[in-house]
Amino acid sequence: MAALPRQVAHAKKESPAFAELLADVDGIAVTSRAVLATLPVVRKKELLERQKAQRATDPFGGFSAVRWGPRMRRVYASPGPIYEPEASTRDYWRTARALFAAGFRSGDLVHNSFSYHMTPGAFMYESGALELGCTVFPAGTGQTEQQLQAISELRPQAYIGTPSFLRILVEKAADARVDVSSLRVASVAGEACPPSLCDWFEERGVAVYQNYATADLGVVAYETQSREGLVVDEGVIVEIVRPGTGELVPDGEVGELVVTTLAPAYPLVRFGTGDLSAILPGACPTGRTGQRILGWMGRADQTTKVRGMFVHPSQVADVARRFPQVKKARLVISGETANDQMCLRVEAGGLDAGLQMQIEAAVRDITKLRAQVELVPPGSLPNDGKVIEDSRRYA
Repeated sequence: MAALPRQVAHAKKESPAFAELLADVDGIAVTSRAVLATLPVVRKKELLERQKAQRATDPFGGFSAVRWGPRMRRVYASPGPIYEPEASTRDYWRTARALFAAGFRSGDLVHNSFSYHMTPGAFMYESGALELGCTVFPAGTGQTEQQLQAISELRPQAYIGTPSFLRILVEKAADARVDVSSLRVASVAGEACPPSLCDWFEERGVAVYQNYATADLGVVAYETQSREGLVVDEGVIVEIVRPGTGELVPDGEVGELVVTTLAPAYPLVRFGTGDLSAILPGACPTGRTGQRILGWMGRADQTTKVRGMFVHPSQVADVARRFPQVKKARLVISGETANDQMCLRVEAGGLDAGLQMQIEAAVRDITKLRAQVELVPPGSLPNDGKVIEDSRRYA
């Protein structure tokens, strides 16, 4: 972490948006989570809006510290479109560490089935494989029969891609009696890979390890042979906040994963991923001492519409913030179409009827909707990251 202040100073100089975020912070000690917590969470929607507003002069909205030329190797487009730069530094996305933890080694041939078209997925993992001394076969997506032929003839040891496509390859190979037994390890991302699916691959001779990465941030965390959560990459700072807010939750509580990366070329501070996770206490049994998270646990954006009006997680947080007795709140929406009912379940230190009436009034004031309020003892609400639970029945 010693290099982070130097990276921050460079990023402040080169990136207007980054400098703006840090304008009110005394010094550059952003490694402190207490300091980070004073800054706003930047969400993908805001990143897109900033890029659109400045597209004529800066396609990155002021967030990139590099421009066209030798310092920027490639530029990518994610849905939106949101444009992401790739700087010329080695293993720019920091994927080598994740691949090594999955068992990739120098001299391996890697079958890479992520898309090489417009988005960075394939290049992210290719750069890490090359850094490790592997050779890469750029398979890309689709053309299953040709990919199976390549696997059977080239005999790669490792696979990169989504777990669902790897399953398709293994199943089709079995049906067609194509030998893909050379594959022994896989690093998968882009979608969930539950333990049952990992076991399915294990039974067929492939050890599959997950990692969590985004086009904006690169690798955030990766699975190890301990199979206990994901180890946070050394190049990022991770926080877990209550959905719809920037407020930190206690370790172990499920919330939105917020990530800070101080990459000199493309620094992002408190970038809200929109995904749910939780801090896993303790160190990894493999000896890695980095922080750990539980992995992907669902989406954090729980905005929904009730009686024709949008209700946001931030509004639930605003209600709770008005009352120091409130420890946690969860808005449950039930009923059938055109007969919506709202109940705000509140963990409070004391079950006070007067407090219940005050909270009901606050809900009306903030959401412009009526809701029943139910006071429950601390620890009663599920630890699943949900601030709004939509349990309506739709015809």
